Amino acid sequence: MVRTGKRYRTGRADKHYDAIVIGSGIGGLCNAALLSKLGKKVCVLEQHYTAGGYTHSYERNGYEWDVGVHYVGEVHKSWSMIRKVFDAITDSKLEWAPMDNLYDKIIINDKTYDFYAGREPFKNELKKHFPKEEKAIDQYVELLSEVSSKVPRFFAGQAMPRKMGQIYNKIKYFTLPKYFSQTTLEVLEELTSDQELIGVLTAQWGDYGLPPAEASFVMHAMVAKHYITGGNYPVGGSWQIAKSIIPVIQKSGGEVFTYAGVDKVIVDNKKAKGVRLKNGDEIFADQVVSNVGVLPTINYLLPEQAGKEYNIKKINDGIKLSSAHLCIYAGFKGTTEELGISKTNLWIYPGYDHDKNVKVYHEKPEGDLPLIYISFPSAKDPTWDERYPNKSTVEIVTVGQWKTFEKWADSTWNKRGETYEEIKERIAQNMLQVLYKHMPQLEQALDYYELSTPLSTQWFQWNLEGEIYGIDHTVKRFKQDWLHPETPIKNLYLTGSDIVTAGVGGALMGGVMTTSSMLGLKNGLKVMQIIKNA
Repeated sequence: MVRTGKRYRTGRADKHYDAIVIGSGIGGLCNAALLSKLGKKVCVLEQHYTAGGYTHSYERNGYEWDVGVHYVGEVHKSWSMIRKVFDAITDSKLEWAPMDNLYDKIIINDKTYDFYAGREPFKNELKKHFPKEEKAIDQYVELLSEVSSKVPRFFAGQAMPRKMGQIYNKIKYFTLPKYFSQTTLEVLEELTSDQELIGVLTAQWGDYGLPPAEASFVMHAMVAKHYITGGNYPVGGSWQIAKSIIPVIQKSGGEVFTYAGVDKVIVDNKKAKGVRLKNGDEIFADQVVSNVGVLPTINYLLPEQAGKEYNIKKINDGIKLSSAHLCIYAGFKGTTEELGISKTNLWIYPGYDHDKNVKVYHEKPEGDLPLIYISFPSAKDPTWDERYPNKSTVEIVTVGQWKTFEKWADSTWNKRGETYEEIKERIAQNMLQVLYKHMPQLEQALDYYELSTPLSTQWFQWNLEGEIYGIDHTVKRFKQDWLHPETPIKNLYLTGSDIVTAGVGGALMGGVMTTSSMLGLKNGLKVMQIIKNA
């Protein structure tokens, strides 16, 4: 069993820490490690049996899968911010393996488009398919870099004290180009009228969960820029991320505890003082950080009176939950070489109009799935064959609907009854058939598979409706001035993807922003100094 962290038992934790972090996803671990680098004693509390959140791995029937780290961009560049942050919080112990130059293969209506690493290879390949759109393709790639250069200014308010950050977040749009207030479709339609090209350019929308007419262009641009120079994978599997960070937290006297579900944040006179665990134990701290998402924090962790410090109507008007997802974890007999498996991800769609595909799916869930993403973790990890000889793994991901599984929400994981299992099996077979259509050699090698549903995500990740990316990345979401690391409750902070954006990189930077905000204006720059010196 792949596990990281120390199992919690009464008496193992100290009674008081400098900070408590609820949830061990990458945002929480980053925050805890940076605070530890500054000499703070930090306690991280995780309700799951292993630390890492979406960066953890799990093992079953002799196979191992990642649950969220399918690939990470830019860490192969030692000077990039994301690589510098990872080096800072792991003491440079985390290693990365590059994927193939062909990192994403887009398949729409059975027509294939290859995304090659590097700006010029990326553009040249697209121009072969769209020779009349050379100018638009060049402009698009330039625009990705332009957005990237302005993103630090866009999120700067998240590192400031709350009141200052709220003012900044209200006025920043007057200093930024209009595309920061537009959807992906609006921006791309200003570059080209070719809807097929737009469908190809936005084919990674599954990485942030919204089709182009709904998604903020800033979110799309950050993801596209993040991967345009190629993808990478943690050497030894995604669980190595938490394993590499935990010793940094322990060096300052801190610890990462598992089986440590938090019941409530202890709030006294509008000040967070600590947490009460589900077993009744109480642990106190000068500061408390929630890494479970803004809505779960308000709905689950805060006492009712404290929750009223948030304007619930304003929240409900400004944000909504992201999509749920379904994932098949499949194991195959044979090495990746024997089975003809590469490191390249597959993105498969029934048509170029992603918004229409999603709309049709919501109206007829039994019809074509709006996207299928297929990843090959055993091919991406160079240590795989040593650890799991003569075996290979595949993950097949698609969007899911909470309403399909909601009736079983109060049941226990792995004990949900025959009807639930029948629905899962029907969905799983549909998804496997997509895999076999494109990789028929795998059908006879299948050894094991299981399907995770939105209920699995809710059970293990503590989400409200099995959402994969926290709150949705719409234009409206990014205009919420109240969405800040510092909460209305003194000494209580938020971190993770809801503070910045989805994905490993977004949640990681959420940890950076939260740490800066916790330290205040005088000491906040110390965080960047730690990262710079990594």
